[in-house]
Amino acid sequence: MSQILSVSEITNQIRQQLEINFQQISIEGEISNFKPHVSGHWYFTLKDSGAQISCTMWKGLNNYVFFKPQDGMKIIANGRITIYPQRGNYQLDVKSMKIAGEGELQAAFERLKKKLYEEGLFEENHKKEIPQFSSRIGIVTAKDGAAFQDMISIASRRYPLVELVIRPARVQGEGAAEDIVSGIQELNKTDVDLIIIGRGGGSLEDLWAFNEEIVAREIFKSKIPIISAVGHEIDYTISDFVADKRSPTPSAAMEIATPNTEDLLYQLTELQNEFQNILQNKLDGSRDVLNKVLNSYGYRMPQNIIKNKMQYLDNIWYRLESSVFHEFEKKKNKIEVLSNIIDSNNMVKIQKKGYAIIKQNNSLVTKAAELRKEKHFLIKFYDDEIGIN
Repeated sequence: MSQILSVSEITNQIRQQLEINFQQISIEGEISNFKPHVSGHWYFTLKDSGAQISCTMWKGLNNYVFFKPQDGMKIIANGRITIYPQRGNYQLDVKSMKIAGEGELQAAFERLKKKLYEEGLFEENHKKEIPQFSSRIGIVTAKDGAAFQDMISIASRRYPLVELVIRPARVQGEGAAEDIVSGIQELNKTDVDLIIIGRGGGSLEDLWAFNEEIVAREIFKSKIPIISAVGHEIDYTISDFVADKRSPTPSAAMEIATPNTEDLLYQLTELQNEFQNILQNKLDGSRDVLNKVLNSYGYRMPQNIIKNKMQYLDNIWYRLESSVFHEFEKKKNKIEVLSNIIDSNNMVKIQKKGYAIIKQNNSLVTKAAELRKEKHFLIKFYDDEIGIN
């Protein structure tokens, strides 16, 4: 009779055979169902048109992957075949992985570019203005790279007053994208006026850290303006599209970020000359006015002007005095006429001429017919009055 094995026994035997025969193997396929676990491990499937295989990649090993795996990405995974006993499934224990050709990298680039474009991360209204005069510039790049040395040289030549704050970062390989993100976050907590992120040239794979989604989103969140300066003039990365300003090279980024001292001195000289011309024109105009005053008749013969003004005042006074005197005489004559009228009607003077006033019942009697002889009446002379009963 054949030997009867338990499920565990047969599984272990198969596992030993697989692991012995497939200790080191490379498989090319398309990523599907990629799931980064909270533990840090990666779980996904590699597939082609005819089959699929489950894959795992443990935390620590996946730190050395320079790109972020995405569904639909074609890769080459290196590892060994093993079995997960609890399910009886064989799987690929991945030790390393790389993009399957530059064409696949370009496809991944285009997919992320399209995604972020549709979300609006590239729109101009989100771009912050690059300061014209930055006192402190933060730089996220490799400290020992040629790009950083070039930026130092250009800043010293163009604008020695600026202070450069370097936040060293990995710009290639495993963990580069995360390090760039940390650099942007740290500089956002300082008082720098501007941030430059970048590196020198390289292949699409070398520049891939600047094509990672986490870098793009951190650039978009930055409160401080960012210039992306990655590679050479022909190189474009996702960070170029999200940043507030794209520079073709790191050297050009420093030229964008700093004013040229020689240009400033030239502008100051031009302003000085313009100011001198304006001042000279003002002085010439004032001199003409002063000469005109000094040569004028009024300045040369001030006493004549004073005499003329005095004569003018005398004439005004004479006309005023004549007008007042004439008006006074008119009023005086009118008063005399009124006084004569009042005096001619003075009752005392009239009575002194022999006239008397007769009153009866406190009323003047002006006609003989009005007098009632049988009643009391009063005859008033200028010096006394007599009652008649």
